[in-house]
Amino acid sequence: MINVNIEKNATESASSVLRRFTKKVQESGVLNRVRSIKYTERNLSFYKKKKAALEKIRRQKERETMIKLGKLAVHTKR
Repeated sequence: MINVNIEKNATESASSVLRRFTKKVQESGVLNRVRSIKYTERNLSFYKKKKAALEKIRRQKERETMIKLGKLAVHTKR
């Protein structure tokens, strides 16, 4: 990323420094980049995918067992 560096001139007010800084940040595109990657998710590793798949299979078998024992009602698809 690009760092934005602004130095205050001797006769410059704080509000004009802030205005110049804001303009430089907008020109550099730093905020747009940060906002674009804010909600992106990383790809899961092979082992995490495998663990999730095995957990899904275990829950599915447990559910089937509960249905066979009559402890869980069977819901038909709509």
